[in-house]
Amino acid sequence: MSRKIIVRWHDWSGKGIEHLVLHEGPDEIVADAAILGTAEDEVFAARYRILCDESWRVRKAEIAQIGGGDALELASDGAGNWVGGSGTPMPQLAGAIDIDISITPFTNTLPIRRLHLQTGQSGEILVVYVRLPGLTVTTDRQCYTCLESDRRYRYESLDSDFTRDIEVDRDGLVVIYPDLFRRVL
Repeated sequence: MSRKIIVRWHDWSGKGIEHLVLHEGPDEIVADAAILGTAEDEVFAARYRILCDESWRVRKAEIAQIGGGDALELASDGAGNWVGGSGTPMPQLAGAIDIDISITPFTNTLPIRRLHLQTGQSGEILVVYVRLPGLTVTTDRQCYTCLESDRRYRYESLDSDFTRDIEVDRDGLVVIYPDLFRRVL
């Protein structure tokens, strides 16, 4: 059985908006989104498409900055091995299962759904971190702690001092990400 979820978020300032269509099928999950945003006073538009297997492991990601000609395509075997769009191995991303795109709260859903944490449990992960605007690709060590099952999680970037307690719905989609995003649909 397949399911379609449509979600919208505003950035905290209210200047940006994201529209996401999530298709959750028996064999794959597909997220398609468009974002109109502002980052560090730069106005931009971007789109992304993320394909996951049925266990929420990222298998493919396509990210593009609209109007800038910049685009990124990555593929993974779901076990932490990545290749670029031309099939070139990307050993610098080895070990990362999830992807974190800086301008969207959706990518928090990936580890939340994949890890299945119960209240009080934590999980440390390595993610492919994509910064927009600019499409800079690095890795980032992160930790998710379930504060209240299917409702609240603590996100921590282990490579910086950034921490937030985020509220999610029963599908693991962010409702409130303090100082960054709030759900409007």
